[in-house]
Amino acid sequence: MVIKRALVSVSDKRGIVDFCRELSNMGVEIISTGGTSSLLSKEGIPVIGISDVTGFPEIMDGRVKTLHPAVHSGLLAVRDNEEHQRQMKDLGLGYIDLVVVNLYPFAETIAKPDVTYEDAIENIDIGGPTMLRSAAKNHAFVTVVVDADDYRTVLDEIRSGGDTELDTRKRLAAKVFRHTAAYDALISDYLSNVTGDPLPERFTVTYEKIQDLRYGENPHQQAAFYRKPLAAEGTLVTAKQLHGKELSYNNINDANAALQIVKEFTEPAVVAVKHMNPCGVGIGASIYEAYSKAYAADPTSIFGGIVAANRIIDGDTAAKLSEIFLEIILAPGFTQEALDILTKKKNIRLLDTGELDSAHDRTSQFVVTSIDGGMIVQQSDVHAIDPADLQVVTDRAPSEEELKQLLFGWKVVKHVKSNAIVLAADNMTVGVGAGQMNRVGAAKIAIEQAGEKSKGAVLASDAFFPMGDTLEMAAKAGITAVIQPGGSIKDEESIKVANQYGIAMVFTGVRHFKH
Repeated sequence: MVIKRALVSVSDKRGIVDFCRELSNMGVEIISTGGTSSLLSKEGIPVIGISDVTGFPEIMDGRVKTLHPAVHSGLLAVRDNEEHQRQMKDLGLGYIDLVVVNLYPFAETIAKPDVTYEDAIENIDIGGPTMLRSAAKNHAFVTVVVDADDYRTVLDEIRSGGDTELDTRKRLAAKVFRHTAAYDALISDYLSNVTGDPLPERFTVTYEKIQDLRYGENPHQQAAFYRKPLAAEGTLVTAKQLHGKELSYNNINDANAALQIVKEFTEPAVVAVKHMNPCGVGIGASIYEAYSKAYAADPTSIFGGIVAANRIIDGDTAAKLSEIFLEIILAPGFTQEALDILTKKKNIRLLDTGELDSAHDRTSQFVVTSIDGGMIVQQSDVHAIDPADLQVVTDRAPSEEELKQLLFGWKVVKHVKSNAIVLAADNMTVGVGAGQMNRVGAAKIAIEQAGEKSKGAVLASDAFFPMGDTLEMAAKAGITAVIQPGGSIKDEESIKVANQYGIAMVFTGVRHFKH
């Protein structure tokens, strides 16, 4: 077969003029619509209007123009089917061998902060997806292009053989169905949110590939990095990498965990993460002080870790950061002095996140977790505690300083893998117990890590104490105050132990399991 007629209608005009000029020079007849037709004509490329093919005018503000048998017969006719051939001939219809279509910019439209519902609906493409699906279904005979990056391959194959290869048409058809599926998923997500049904009977998600990764968690696992079409600023997928080699799968997981924790704080804060758990968190009057505290929290574990800051990294902080090996530093920016210092280290990755919002300012989104044969979906845990909601359950209430440290520890413990215990003092973590099968085990790890620093520290627990043994251990370590959700049938046992040792304890009424 030889490609003789092409139908071209694109909203993304990137490269379309040069593409169509080369098609025309090879003798391909070009049918086009609306703005694409006007552009090609202006550039001196011969174009046949869609109305000349259908014998019917574009109507209803262009809503109806390609939805016509003269178009879809040309796309769907099976070329080696004698009955199809006869019908095409009897009706005086022409074949369409190549379709080049991309769709109304729905994503760009709903991304506008002032978009109206009416504008969003008007930017739902109907004719475009219909043509794409018709052509892709009939890819045995029809070439369909939805991505400007494929123009060159198509031109090269037509030039060499008059038509594209079947394998190419199959690949392009698969891309079309991915494209239309993603387009419909975005529309359904928008309408589901508008109608207040974010967890509907069918949950469809779509993501765009950012890059292939060298491997996954382990070298024998394939992996890739994707982003949501309308990902918010100040997230890992929108961050700009300034220096260093490509991120790995594990880098991405750890960097995202660090970013989520540092967003909990409005004051200067630094978070160090290893294996998706914080190994050091500090806040201070400056980002230098915050990092100094995060480093001092666990100088051993931070080595080879990921560090996230919520302020621009200056020269003094960069100098201190450069003293040890770090995989990644994320921050809302870096001064030139900081970049000059840090880029001397060849392998460190520097990521500019742009301005970060705080956790309580973020709209609660949904977290999708794959399971074998399905997935589970939940709202993101962006709950922020109001100090006024704390319930003092012991004879002694926490002091002003203890309360400050308790709230600091509570912000951290919600991001530690359960069962989780965090010890805090002097605006920094001093002990972290993560991912244990029982709560007393998590407390033991945190207390052993803190050592002498546990004396006078406070303790945060992501869930209630099932019995009083954790409080016994905390008291012996010198811990003076505790924050926990409460709600155990043995709360009175824990309260009794706390009162026995003069520990102040508050209940939040909120649990923060993280698996």
